[in-house]
Amino acid sequence: MNQTLDKFKEHLKKMRQYEQAVCLLNWDLQTMAPKKGVESKLEALGFFSTESFKLSTSEEYGDMLQELSCPELFAQLDEGMQLTVKRSLRDYQRFQRVPQEFYTDYVTTSARSEKMWEEAKRAGDFSLFSPWLDKMISMTRQYVGYMEPEKDVYEVLLDMYEEGMDSATIDRIFDEMKEGLLPLLSKIAAAGRPDLSALESHYDIDAQKKVQNMLLSYIGFDFDGGAVAESEHPFTMGICHGDIRTTNHYLEDAPLSAIFSAIHEGGHAIFEQNIDPVFVNTAAEQVNLMGLHESQSRFFENILGRNPNFWKPVYGQLGELLPQFQTVPFDVFCRAINDVRPSFIRTEADEVTYCLHIILRYEVEKAIFRDHAATDTLPELWNDKMEELLGIRPANDAEGILQDMHWSDGSFGYFPSYLLGSIYGGMFLNQIEKELGSLDPILAEGRVKEITAWLNEKIHRYGSLYNSRQAVQRVCGCEISAAPLLSYFNKKYGEIYGF
Repeated sequence: MNQTLDKFKEHLKKMRQYEQAVCLLNWDLQTMAPKKGVESKLEALGFFSTESFKLSTSEEYGDMLQELSCPELFAQLDEGMQLTVKRSLRDYQRFQRVPQEFYTDYVTTSARSEKMWEEAKRAGDFSLFSPWLDKMISMTRQYVGYMEPEKDVYEVLLDMYEEGMDSATIDRIFDEMKEGLLPLLSKIAAAGRPDLSALESHYDIDAQKKVQNMLLSYIGFDFDGGAVAESEHPFTMGICHGDIRTTNHYLEDAPLSAIFSAIHEGGHAIFEQNIDPVFVNTAAEQVNLMGLHESQSRFFENILGRNPNFWKPVYGQLGELLPQFQTVPFDVFCRAINDVRPSFIRTEADEVTYCLHIILRYEVEKAIFRDHAATDTLPELWNDKMEELLGIRPANDAEGILQDMHWSDGSFGYFPSYLLGSIYGGMFLNQIEKELGSLDPILAEGRVKEITAWLNEKIHRYGSLYNSRQAVQRVCGCEISAAPLLSYFNKKYGEIYGF
């Protein structure tokens, strides 16, 4: 037992080293790699990904997993290692069915597709990306078909990003959200728009970066255990324990975009920075439960960051770093960060209409994988869905189907986790207020890190030890429901818009 376990841990450690190299290459490709160096890095990415894949499908690895999964040996493992053996055996059996040559091609094609998406987005031209998206859809079908030949492709994709979740559950919860959101949006639209012209100005990007760092520190991001860079699309990446990185994208005429991206990505990073070290080099350290992950980023961004009380202790600092805000009255700023109106870009949407952005993407993904919608018809389908749900129609592909990076790298099935995360966040809000009292005085007194500490203790430290359903049950004592989030929306925006 001890000898096998020691060998298994050494094997895992070696796999993690290759995975760390893959992460660093991906980070470099998405942040600062010069154009002339991309092809060389793609080759290196293919090499390290293949070496990691070999380790994860070797006979020796499979033999160790089989031995450690025997009931009498499995019972002797700690909970982190039990999870590791269980998930690793599942993944081993899946990957064993994937030809190595296909896997290498899939990884490198994904990286090339992502670079072409960037070019297409900048040009606002879907035709540049369409062949690559078609290839990623086809290869994703093939990839899942190798791994789980007897299962529905989209069900497998959903489960890969949110273990234990299925489309029947998502359909039910998302239908509940639509039924609650559309009447709410009608009431908000009837109440009229606030005058936000006071925010119109040019905002220095270097100053915006300083605001980002101030906010990250304020909510509990550890700069000794993380780093920040710039990318086309904000994201967070865990390189290894003690190195959790985030990125942001800055707009000179729209500082709120980077401000709330900073808080959002900070929520992701704080989650990973606070996983209990006892889970290092176990499956629990890798939080692939994206709904749970998004619950943290969207909780920080929206439930905390869009609460006016969050800003009372730091609004003066915001004005010092971005002087334009010195002339923006606090109440105007608060209306701006809670301005609900249909808009084209998901990452800049308010917290209410954002939910419909995710439902749109979920319905398009079902059309791709269930209805076999042709790739060249997807921009029109996207625009029709946006008009149906939000009442607006994109003028070009950049503000429509090209705005997100996810499909370029094959991350189909990821989008539903964003709305699931918001739903979980509404449930966590209820529980926090039961245990700590109203958030308003805590935020107004600058004690936001007390809320961060609660999240660290109740959620973050466990990593992915429990799937999202289990985590919600453990923290809130009930099953997943959209009701708390809808209640939060109706109460908050009823007060703001006076209905």
